[in-house]
Amino acid sequence: MEKQVNNLANNLLLKTYIKSLLTVFIFITSFVVTAQKSDFNQGKKYILEEVKVTGNTNFNPSTVISFSRLKIGEEIVIPGEQISNAIKKLWDSNLFSSIDVYLAKTDGEKAYLEINLVDLPELNKVTIKGVKKGKIDGLITENDLSKGTKVTENLVTTTRNYISNKYKKQGFLNAKTVVTTKELSTDSIEKARVDMLVFIDKGQKVKIANISFNGNEKVSDKKLRKSMKNTKQKNLFRILKRSKYIKEDYKEDLVSLIDTYKENGYRDARIIGDSIVYKNDKTISLLIDLEEGEQYKFGKIKFVGNAVFTDQQLHSILKIQEGSTYNGVELRKRIADESKPDAVDITNLYQDNGYLFSTINPVETSAEGNIIDMEIRISEGKPAYFNNVSVSGNDKTNDHVVYRELRTKPGTLYRKSDVIRTIRELGQLGFFDAQQLTPNMKNFNTQDGTVDIDYEVVERGSSQIELQGGYGGGGFIGTLGLSFNNFAIKDLFNKEAYKPIPSGDGQSLALRLQASQFFQTYSFSFSEPWLGGKRPVQLSTSISHTRQFLFDPQTRRADKDRRFNITGVSIGIAKRLKVPDDYFTLSQSIGIQHYNLKNYNTGLFTFGDGYSNNLSYTIGLSRNNLSVDPIYPTGGSSFAITGKLSLPYSLFNNVDYEGLKNERDALDPTNADDLTRIGEIDQERFNWLEFYKVKLKGDWYTRIWDKLVIKSGLEFGFLGAYNQDRGVIPFERFFLGGDGLGNFALDGREIIQLRGYPNQALSSQDGGSIYNKFSMELRYPITLGAQAKIYGLAFAEAGASFDNFRDYDPFNLNRSAGVGLRIFMPAFGLLGIDFGYGFDALPGQTQRNGQEIHFIIGQQF
Repeated sequence: MEKQVNNLANNLLLKTYIKSLLTVFIFITSFVVTAQKSDFNQGKKYILEEVKVTGNTNFNPSTVISFSRLKIGEEIVIPGEQISNAIKKLWDSNLFSSIDVYLAKTDGEKAYLEINLVDLPELNKVTIKGVKKGKIDGLITENDLSKGTKVTENLVTTTRNYISNKYKKQGFLNAKTVVTTKELSTDSIEKARVDMLVFIDKGQKVKIANISFNGNEKVSDKKLRKSMKNTKQKNLFRILKRSKYIKEDYKEDLVSLIDTYKENGYRDARIIGDSIVYKNDKTISLLIDLEEGEQYKFGKIKFVGNAVFTDQQLHSILKIQEGSTYNGVELRKRIADESKPDAVDITNLYQDNGYLFSTINPVETSAEGNIIDMEIRISEGKPAYFNNVSVSGNDKTNDHVVYRELRTKPGTLYRKSDVIRTIRELGQLGFFDAQQLTPNMKNFNTQDGTVDIDYEVVERGSSQIELQGGYGGGGFIGTLGLSFNNFAIKDLFNKEAYKPIPSGDGQSLALRLQASQFFQTYSFSFSEPWLGGKRPVQLSTSISHTRQFLFDPQTRRADKDRRFNITGVSIGIAKRLKVPDDYFTLSQSIGIQHYNLKNYNTGLFTFGDGYSNNLSYTIGLSRNNLSVDPIYPTGGSSFAITGKLSLPYSLFNNVDYEGLKNERDALDPTNADDLTRIGEIDQERFNWLEFYKVKLKGDWYTRIWDKLVIKSGLEFGFLGAYNQDRGVIPFERFFLGGDGLGNFALDGREIIQLRGYPNQALSSQDGGSIYNKFSMELRYPITLGAQAKIYGLAFAEAGASFDNFRDYDPFNLNRSAGVGLRIFMPAFGLLGIDFGYGFDALPGQTQRNGQEIHFIIGQQF
């Protein structure tokens, strides 16, 4: 196979070489013949009388003449610059395979020219051999090999090189590609067409059998191999990094290898040679020759040119002590760490205080006795101020929505941290692709001390539609949800603003309807993030109504005469704080729910006819400093503590709850009359719900390597009673286990995710009054494109739910682990699947739960 490919390649090169020689020969011959037959004086000026277009071309003659910039009636020199420019112009069009310009004749002062053209052939059909059918369309698209494309030598060359390099990057080091073309007979309009054959021989995937080093005595082979992050030798136990050879990665790893020496004091270390040894078609060995040099230590380090910051301040950032082992990599990072835009280094210290034009250069002043003395020379320059601040690319989102998030204003002092924070705030809006937010600095003026900045954004879909159906709870469940996350309520009655909805003001509006024969849920919510438009004060409102029906075993349908209705209204205010820092938000809300039961006797409620009211006040303090992308954060944390409480009605309603409790305890629930009395007592206990509820939740994101992120989290919730005689209410409880999704909130319950177990299976029938949960996820993205963000994850979780505080044991947990996949598409929100395994038994059982599959729709990130 390899021999066949080499023969094809050699034949193609030979044909190309012969064709080039013929072209040169024809050009020289044409020039000589033309010169012999034409009676003209070289260098003489003529008036261009006529230009003919001949040859095998489909272009209109007048179009060709116009494009060549030759004009009838103009004065030209033969030979001269105008004709040379005409030929160059025609060649630059990439439309012709042959271009000749002849002097047909002269008549006194007049000259007659002929332009002979041969059109480049168009691509008719592409045949790709050597790869699977599923890969062919992608290769055609990537190389722009669509029908009708002009076939140039450059197209053939770039196609060959692109495909070969593509497979070499995948580990097929010996990949070869041969591209040939076959001319077809001209059609009725005499267009030249060719078929293209692309033959790909990937060969065997080449593995690195061994990486060997010569000349290393101070640093071990193991440590050097570890420093090469992307080039690894074969190892059965390695999962994340394969042992394939990619030239670009290998060159980067050679730099990393020398950095390892510099980190250990060997500043003069260098690679004096490296080679590839082919063992066979499948494996190679890498041999790297090193010269280590002597180990150095830091001597005295002086700062020169610093007036804004003292030596002591700069040394506190540099953190390098005299006598410590020389570390060139760490020195570079302490001066300017390019891998972290918000790193604590000297460059950022200056730039966060306005000194954009400052320069910091470390210079070795002495290296005697392997002790390196240094001067860090600083040119501070003028403080820089923003002149023009602009935003581009926001075609849908209104300017004021973007500009109110900017931390950089015209006339304010330049601070790098303000630019970074602005990028975060724009990414957190959810209206733009966080991966493509770009701050473009321009118009640097060191004399005036000014700079312009333009924030380039790329809009992405922020509205979502939820349309789903499924079978559960004894019947078909249908859901319709609409979420508009960049709404503009002011344009609600403006017909021209419906594209397809009024948008651009950053408001949120959501409608959701869900129904089956056993329940119906309707909800509406609206929020304005900048109430009044001047400060980040968010106003939120919501209205909901739920109807629940009992199952009739005789008809096997819902009994509409036995129902439980819940109607709720809430309004809230959330304000961004300035202390301790402006990542904190204080939120407050008031809500009321009315629970109405009619002939609804279940184990959950002891009264089947009656009502309860829940008037509550909620206060929360949260802090969110997640990195730019809210869908796939790579750093930062999110923390929230909330308290929800009702009025202490038992203090002023003059009800003897102790007497009611004693009476209830004395009654027999198996007696019909006593059961009726129990229901009356519970109706009086819960006519206005009295409770307090505390919740705590925190998530931390840490980047481990590249975009590999670990997310760790904890949750805690407690539902308590002011009056123990009145007891903990049967509403607002915690239900732990499963995917964390609830079809409806029948009683104000909160559904807590714990994968690897059935939904709500880790709480008692009435729900828990206290729970805690710990979780950890390892995430890695497959793609973070604007149209879809996809990432895989592995998780480990543990949690438990308890009926009362006396039974609470924070370490008696149900444990699980598994893997999953998340797909976020702007139009549909978050979709995902998890494969979990529960290591512990469900309550009341003895065997571990085992495998569970969970489907995630619209859950939090």
